[in-house]
Amino acid sequence: MQTTINHGVTLKSQNRVSDKKIKSTTMKKFNLTSVSIAAILLLAVACKKDNNNNGPVNPDANAQEFVASNAPKTQTMQIDASSLPQSVTLKGGTKITFPVGSLTIGGVAVTGTVTVEAVEVLKRSDVLFYGSNTNHSSGAPLASDGFIYVNVKANGTSVDNMMPVPMQISIPAKRSGVTQLWEGVDQGGNPLVAGAAAQMAWAAPRKGANGQGGGKEVASENSTFTFNFGTTGWINTDVFYSYSNPKTTVNVDLVGNPGTLSSFHSYSGETYVYFCAKGSNVAAQLYTTTGPNSVKSYDDVMPIGVEGKFLTFSIKDGKYYYGELESTITANQHVTLTLTETSEAAVQAAISSLDNY
Repeated sequence: MQTTINHGVTLKSQNRVSDKKIKSTTMKKFNLTSVSIAAILLLAVACKKDNNNNGPVNPDANAQEFVASNAPKTQTMQIDASSLPQSVTLKGGTKITFPVGSLTIGGVAVTGTVTVEAVEVLKRSDVLFYGSNTNHSSGAPLASDGFIYVNVKANGTSVDNMMPVPMQISIPAKRSGVTQLWEGVDQGGNPLVAGAAAQMAWAAPRKGANGQGGGKEVASENSTFTFNFGTTGWINTDVFYSYSNPKTTVNVDLVGNPGTLSSFHSYSGETYVYFCAKGSNVAAQLYTTTGPNSVKSYDDVMPIGVEGKFLTFSIKDGKYYYGELESTITANQHVTLTLTETSEAAVQAAISSLDNY
């Protein structure tokens, strides 16, 4: 009996141990499974909330961030102003040479190490990504051969804008023939200063105190446009586009526009409107308002018979909108562009495709 009783007790004890192991293993599996299911459910809810409430997820939340991410970047280099001439070559192939006597502050020659700040805008996509344009100060569209920005600082102070001796600039030329030189100004023809209301335009270079203006026409030689230029700031090589064609005024209505017109380089506003000519590096910006959601070109400047693409894009509150219409310019044309929500990647792709349009 004792043996039987002991044996029975032993079996019961072993069974209880086995049951605990089974329950423990089962609970671990259940807990792990529960955590996995919970994580999946939370992810699904988060995705659903994002897709239903927030629209596409974009890295850049507004026009300022979009420009900062996508525009050509400022390149910085240092040179010794005490041993001019000195040259710098930018990433896109532009070469800038500062001759003896070119760098002054308040008329006094600069010495020691100075910092050259420069931006290259050499493709049509660069023009749009920077929030700039190829508008002549009259509003007439220009076909760009590339433009740059140049500033030189000594101990954080910019050198004199009007240079006593002009710098020499060589911009890569993608075509033969002659280009013309222009200086960046605002829509009123004044020197371009960053600000909430300023729009970009281009005017003939100012003449320096010694009479030098850098020349207006430059021929392509050795695959470059090489010229002297007497002021720092924005410098352009452009020609008038289809200048002999009859001209008209084009009006554009914006449907579904979520914001206000953006100023130069997105210092304010959210929405851009452009006309990009087919087969030519034209990026004519329309920024003259005729109503809350309508703009027009400058009067009688758009060449009739030119084929191209009207486009608009806007960035506001983390959402992106885009609209376009391919058309041939006609007399007194009235265009309607509808902005529909899309992703930042789609807007980037649309702008980049203009390089081959």
